[in-house]
Amino acid sequence: MDYNHWYDRSKLQLKEVHSVQYMACMNPTAGSFTINPRLQRHFSVFALCFPGADALLTIYSSILGQHLRGEGFGAALQKGAPHLVQLALALHQRVTATFLPTAIKFHYIFNLRDLSNIFQGILFCTSECLKTPQDLVKIYLHEANRVYRDKMVEDRDFATFDKLQSDTARKFYEDMEETLEEARLMNMYCHFASGIGEPKYMPVQSWGSLNKILLEALDGYNEVNAALNLVLFEDAMCHICRINRILESPRGNALLVGVGGSGKQSLTRLAAFISSLEVFQITLKKGYSIPDLKSDLGALYIKAGVKNVGIVFLMTDAQVADENFLVLLNDLLASGEIPDLFPDDEVENIVGSVRNEVRGQGMMDTRENCWKFFIDRVRRRLKVALCFSPVGSTLRVRSRKFPAMVNCTAIDWFHEWPQEALESVSLRFLQEVENIEPDVKESVSKFMAYVHVSVNQTSKNYLVNERRYNYTTPKSFLEQIKLYRILLALKSKDLMTKMERLENGLQKLNSTSAQVDDLKAKLAAQEVELKQKNEDADKLIQVVGVETEKVTREKAVADEEEQKVATIAVEVSRTQRDCEEDLAKAEPALVAAQEALNTLNKNNLTELKSFGSPVVAVTNVTAAVMVLMAPGGRVPKDRSWKAAKVMMAKVDTFLDSLVNFNKENIHENCLKAIQPYLQDPEFKPELVTAKSYAAAGLCSWVINIVRFYQVYCEVEPKRQALNKANAELAAAQEKLAAIKAKINHLNENLAKLTAKFEKATADKLKCQQEAESTARTISLANRLVGGLASENVRWAEAVSNFRVQGRTLCGDVLFITAFVSYLGYFTKRYRLQLMDSAWRPYLSQLKVPIPVTPDLDPLTMLTDDADIATWQNEGLPADRMSTENATILTSCERWPLMVDPQLQGIKWIKNKYGEDLRVIRIGQRGYLDSIERALANGEVVLIENLEETVDPVLGPLLGRETIKKGRYIKIGDKECEYNPSFRLILHTKLANPHYQPELQAQCTLVNFTVTRDGLEDQLLAAVVSMERPDLEELKSNLTKQQNGFKITLKTLEDSLLSRLSSASGNFLGDTELVENLETTKRTAAEIEEKVKEAKVTEVRINEAREHYRPAAARASLLYFIMNDLNKIHPMYQFSLKAFSVVFQKAVSKATADEVLKQRVSNLIDSITFSVYQYTTRGLFECDKLTYIAQLVFQILLMNKEINPTELDFLLRYPVQPGVSSPIDFLSNHSWGGIKALCSMEEFRNLDRDIEGSAKRWKKLVESECPEKEKFPQEWKNKTALQRLCMLRALRPDRMTYAVRDFVEEKLGSQYVMGRSLDFAVSFEESGAATPMFFILSPGVDPLKDVEKHGRKLGYTFDNRNFHNVSLGQGQEVVAEQALDLAAREGHWVILQNIHLVAKWLGTLEKKLEQHGESSHPELRVFISAESSATPAGHIIPQGILENSIKITNEPPMGMHANLHKALDNFNQDTLEMCARENEFKSILFSLCYFHAVVAERRKFGPQGWNRSYPFNTGDLTISVNVLYNYLEANAKVPYDDLRYLFGEIMYGGHITDDWDRRLCRTYLEEFIKPEMMEGEHFLAPGFLLPGNMDYNGYHQYIDEALPTESPYLYGLHPNAEIGFLTQTSEKLFRTVLEMQPRDGGGGEGGASSREEKVRGILDEIMEKLPEEFNMVELLSKAEERTPYVVVALQECERMNLLTQEIKQSLKELSLGLKGELTMTSDMESLQNALYLDQVPESWTRRAYPSTLGLGLWFTDLLARIRELESWTSDFLLPAAVWLAGFFNPQSFLTAIMQSMARRNEWPLDKMCLQCDVTKKSREDFTAPPREGAYVYGLFMEGARWDTQAGIIVDARLKELTPAVPVIFIKAIPVDKQETRNVYQCPVYKTRQRGPTYVWTFNLKTKENPSKWTLAGVALLLQI
Repeated sequence: MDYNHWYDRSKLQLKEVHSVQYMACMNPTAGSFTINPRLQRHFSVFALCFPGADALLTIYSSILGQHLRGEGFGAALQKGAPHLVQLALALHQRVTATFLPTAIKFHYIFNLRDLSNIFQGILFCTSECLKTPQDLVKIYLHEANRVYRDKMVEDRDFATFDKLQSDTARKFYEDMEETLEEARLMNMYCHFASGIGEPKYMPVQSWGSLNKILLEALDGYNEVNAALNLVLFEDAMCHICRINRILESPRGNALLVGVGGSGKQSLTRLAAFISSLEVFQITLKKGYSIPDLKSDLGALYIKAGVKNVGIVFLMTDAQVADENFLVLLNDLLASGEIPDLFPDDEVENIVGSVRNEVRGQGMMDTRENCWKFFIDRVRRRLKVALCFSPVGSTLRVRSRKFPAMVNCTAIDWFHEWPQEALESVSLRFLQEVENIEPDVKESVSKFMAYVHVSVNQTSKNYLVNERRYNYTTPKSFLEQIKLYRILLALKSKDLMTKMERLENGLQKLNSTSAQVDDLKAKLAAQEVELKQKNEDADKLIQVVGVETEKVTREKAVADEEEQKVATIAVEVSRTQRDCEEDLAKAEPALVAAQEALNTLNKNNLTELKSFGSPVVAVTNVTAAVMVLMAPGGRVPKDRSWKAAKVMMAKVDTFLDSLVNFNKENIHENCLKAIQPYLQDPEFKPELVTAKSYAAAGLCSWVINIVRFYQVYCEVEPKRQALNKANAELAAAQEKLAAIKAKINHLNENLAKLTAKFEKATADKLKCQQEAESTARTISLANRLVGGLASENVRWAEAVSNFRVQGRTLCGDVLFITAFVSYLGYFTKRYRLQLMDSAWRPYLSQLKVPIPVTPDLDPLTMLTDDADIATWQNEGLPADRMSTENATILTSCERWPLMVDPQLQGIKWIKNKYGEDLRVIRIGQRGYLDSIERALANGEVVLIENLEETVDPVLGPLLGRETIKKGRYIKIGDKECEYNPSFRLILHTKLANPHYQPELQAQCTLVNFTVTRDGLEDQLLAAVVSMERPDLEELKSNLTKQQNGFKITLKTLEDSLLSRLSSASGNFLGDTELVENLETTKRTAAEIEEKVKEAKVTEVRINEAREHYRPAAARASLLYFIMNDLNKIHPMYQFSLKAFSVVFQKAVSKATADEVLKQRVSNLIDSITFSVYQYTTRGLFECDKLTYIAQLVFQILLMNKEINPTELDFLLRYPVQPGVSSPIDFLSNHSWGGIKALCSMEEFRNLDRDIEGSAKRWKKLVESECPEKEKFPQEWKNKTALQRLCMLRALRPDRMTYAVRDFVEEKLGSQYVMGRSLDFAVSFEESGAATPMFFILSPGVDPLKDVEKHGRKLGYTFDNRNFHNVSLGQGQEVVAEQALDLAAREGHWVILQNIHLVAKWLGTLEKKLEQHGESSHPELRVFISAESSATPAGHIIPQGILENSIKITNEPPMGMHANLHKALDNFNQDTLEMCARENEFKSILFSLCYFHAVVAERRKFGPQGWNRSYPFNTGDLTISVNVLYNYLEANAKVPYDDLRYLFGEIMYGGHITDDWDRRLCRTYLEEFIKPEMMEGEHFLAPGFLLPGNMDYNGYHQYIDEALPTESPYLYGLHPNAEIGFLTQTSEKLFRTVLEMQPRDGGGGEGGASSREEKVRGILDEIMEKLPEEFNMVELLSKAEERTPYVVVALQECERMNLLTQEIKQSLKELSLGLKGELTMTSDMESLQNALYLDQVPESWTRRAYPSTLGLGLWFTDLLARIRELESWTSDFLLPAAVWLAGFFNPQSFLTAIMQSMARRNEWPLDKMCLQCDVTKKSREDFTAPPREGAYVYGLFMEGARWDTQAGIIVDARLKELTPAVPVIFIKAIPVDKQETRNVYQCPVYKTRQRGPTYVWTFNLKTKENPSKWTLAGVALLLQI
């Protein structure tokens, strides 16, 4: 605006801006509250105040009046309008003043929008709705409730508002009581009060009518949509009406706030359905992002704006996958315009689409108008409903970032359901449940509500004590009811079945006894009958015998005959064969004759006949025929042709006679007569053919007939014989047949008799069998009744028990439902507390008692021994907690979510389901497809290693939101088939996850975290199995056998009952049944016997095992202490699996001993030390003592060796406040501690004793190592812990040493030795599944060890089997390839700095897990990472940390360990490598000492080093190499060169501060100098430089000669460690206290008191803060600008800046707290700082360095202001100047030089300051010196000033920063400066030193200045 251009940074060019006018607006109560005046001057500023009362009255009266002047409204109403508006304005004003926004109620902002919304609601009313003025008031009250009350967060606000509202109404209207009362009972208006369809804004008549309407709507909704199962209790109906009202309002958008499961979405869907609006929700799929949201919104815009369809855009927390989504929504809510929503061509289409409608409205169809029309319609038709959760700060932060979320929506706050709602909902659902007495139903609903509320309360305590988040939401309550109904039905059915079976069994048993008597009578009758049958059968036998003889005789005759017949038959058949053979010979002739005839037929015969006179050959043929045909052998004489013709006259007859010629009987005459013809050579058919074909046929016939006859005549005699024989045969056969007929007759008779006999025998047998069977049945029945006698009693008892159970079933199931629904995530203590101290008592005090089994154990209802046994065989730990968890997991309806950090639950699940289990991880490739497949196939899916958030895509699956009648579930945008047998189990390894309420409502959380008892039992089994494998095997076999028995017994009992109950009719005959029953009984008896035996054995085993319990108990304790370490630092993660390995190794390493007790003691020692070693190598030095202290305290507590109250005192140190110490050597704080101690019996009169013999106590308190001294009087006989308690009060700074000594005394010295483990030892424990994890510390490179060890084992870069990947950008792929290759080939991989690739760590975790399961056994992975500074920044996955061996490589603590560690870098070879051994060894040892000193000096904070430097072992090893090279190259030892190289380059290279460089140089001058070779050279007081020794000799020398740890070793004064030791001790005890198992509730009412406290501090500061310095006045007052005046003015300016900031920020915060301004993040941080007594960051930025808390800082600030005020009153230099009171003390010191330089005309650059410490104090000075200045307020640290002697001397013990007398400072030329016997002492502003350096003062000293350099002596301006 100033320059009419701006700079385009993307194109890097100037852009001119012409012809632009600017308008700006701002909200003075939100955002930035101040504007730069340079900007503001360009604007003409108008303040738009909230309109005044008159203006508002006019506005709203006009609006309302206009509406009421419409048709149908009465005059009374119109008159009442202004009155109502006044009421509205008055209430609005009171609401705005009463309800102010705070951090939690950030949305309590009431403005004109709200007023307008109220009138908008009233305008919905027609004359039908408003008839009387009372109606008008009622509608107003309703609208005010909607607009103001629905926003409110708590009941207290409701009550306040209701009171405000009724009071205001009464004030404006008389006789309002009735209307108010009516309104209180029922005042609800909605658009569907008179039915759905035509919206009319009307009052709801009653809850009943509303319920009816809504139920109809719900049915209508469910017909066309996925079914909603809603309970429409009052609250829910109210919310529907509210949401509906919002949706019906123009541009009505809703923000519904409530925890997940409150029904926000369901009610919105129903409300939208009522208003005929479509509901749209985005479907989250993988990778859904801003472009997807834009395209979804674009589609909605077109639907609403172009197609004019009403839509509700519903969005929940879960759907905000990216916070940037809300940017779009904010725009949508605020203006409807979302930038870049549509591409240009799309915009044109839209404009085109609405053009006609715009014209139709009578507007110009310009592009702008069309677009405006479109956006307006979108805003009208597209409603946004946001469903957000108020949990955490998300909503508050969002509303700050996206103001439209609160400003442009109507808020409806869903509250926790009140107990009444809970009761009514449960009662409504219970109405449909049978099996419960109606009057009990109410009690059941009360109990359910109570359970829900009590769990809420317990969850709060759980959070305070255990820091675990357990939420319940309305949804979890509905799930409880659902589960109750399911379980009740299931258990009732179960019980009925069991009872039916048992009753069946009993009935069968009873009927058996009754049947036995009948059977006996039956048996007697059967025996009589049997006797009769026997007699009948005997008679029959005789008759049959006689008949049989007859038959036998006849049979013999018949046999003889038969033989004869056979002989004849043989003869006959032979004759017959001969005949047939001969006949066969005649056959061809006959055939030929026949064939010859066939040639003849009527035609050719007729032709023959017709010949006149044929040739001789033809006539011969006919003549021959006539001869043959001569009848009776009378051969005719006339054989002429004529005669022949006669013969052939009838051709047919002739042919027939030929065919039927009797060829067997030819007369002899004819034969004789035919011979001549036959002999004629011409008589041949072939010759005749030529003459006549017919004649040839006849010729052939004749020849063949004669031939046939001749043969036939030979055969005939034989045939005669044959016929005769046949006749004989027939006669013989006839005879035989007669005999056979006779035999048959006899046989028939015999058969009849035999049949009779057989029947008699069968009858006899049957009768015998029946009798036997009856006898057997009787015996069976007796066996059955006898055998099941015990069952009879037991079953009868069971049935009566079941009856009782049936009566208490509804109560019992109620109890177990609560157990399953709510207790899964609690630990044992809370479960018991809820069940025994809350639920049972509540049950017993109900008015209508619920029948319930007393002392019901929920497990007995849900499982039985057999189930539990099966689970334990599958690997479930045997403790009670695990059994409860498994029961909950198998009984719950919601998907179980196992919190299972030790992976015991998942192990069981994997064994339980085996191959059928689909194991999936979220995010693995194709995991959604796997879930879809499993969903369709009905498989069990385990999603393992969940993080705290779950992919929103899985929402519907987790919530089991089925569609299409429960057949499908939506996953992403896909409908997946849902098989009812599908089961989902979720699992997380996180030890303490914080799952959102929504997720907790969808799942049943089950806390599988191992318990101490549970782990103890598991470890006992492990230790016994190693120590006494025989016992453990026996025990485990016994357990398995016992479990097997339990299962078998149950199966047997079941089969027995099922056999009995399924046996139908007369089952007594069912031998198999009875035998089976007996087998069952026998097996059961055997099992009982074995169980008894096993019990005895078990007792024996357990006795033997118990001896080892102390070892298991100790190990369990150690695990839990180790597991708690992650409270100290998130890097400390240990898995149970890794712990078990350490435990087993420890057991096998323990020293053997014949005496069991001693062996167990050895085991305990070995386990403790191994775990200690395993744990400490992964701990930072600062945490090692914490761990070991916790270890020793817990061990002693467990062994009952210490008193818990004493330990509590030691850790908490509850000081008695407000006491002042009567003795000079103890501070008030210490004395308060002593007084608190005295209240304990053991320490009574301690205070008197200390006062009485103060001298002896003083000696103790002021000794250097009081923890080593004996206490005076009888106090020396106190226990070690009691001595610690006293020391805590007397010398808190020595507590770290005292605790270390305490540990040493109780556990042994090996626990306090600081030697670090050798890498090779740790390496032994690693494996393919156990990586090594180096936690990096500055200045240490742990990977050198890996490379060195690799070389030993042949793993190097050159061998290509050693990969080193340093992670960073793009290195992930390289690392993955290296890992895969190494896993295949068995290589080593180093992954450095994995903390730099946060996103890849999940992949790495999975990779390591895969390779751990299946890879080359030689694979080794080494990982390094830095730890994060804060728990929030911690990113290393738990899986990687807990499975790896963690090693910290910090420089160790203490000189002893450091010196050893420095020496450990070398070995004997190093010592021997230099020719000049003496010098080399001496300097090398000095260097090691130097290295240890510079490294360990860090612990003294700024007094040690001004800044922290990463000195590392590399510095030491390189220095030794340099030393070797220089000694080899030079004849004399070049001490100066060496010191320079070490001090300025090797170590000095790290150093950035000159004072630190001086310190480093001084050390080297002390340690490495020619004198070291000449005799005794002390490296520290009492520590001589050793002579020439070997490597081990040096280590030994250190152990023997090094004095105990003290600041003297570093050249510091013992005071140096008091500060840091006190802090360390405080931290130590605080941390150990935090690690103690927690009990007791947390403080209540935190929030309100916090705000009050802040307000108090704020008011106090504002009150005390003086006015700013009037700079204009001061400038005019200061006539001469001397250097001092300039300093004063500068200081005043600086002070003004600071006080302005303080005032400004506090004023804003004050308004924020009152609710007049919106709370910003800056205000919140300011509020936190005030509450925590810290100086706010915005103040510090403008202030001077200071280490004080807020209270002291402010006091100090006021003192500084006073000092400035007194100086600026006359600008005369004060007599003594308070140097610390300056922002910039240097400027004052420079001013001294400047003023003296001006006076004496000396060149400034040749001057310096001279400091003379006077012997006087500030009060002794009344005027400033002539030259220079007196300054006071300095303190000395590290030494003290001896006023008398005027030199620096050693400090007194415990006097940390003694004050220095007034110093006279003046300037002198540099050349006159005194340099002898002075110590150049740096001056710092605070104890932080370093950057707060001011100046150097030269102070006199008699000692060598190097002493003070090493002691870190400095002057401080503020302490």
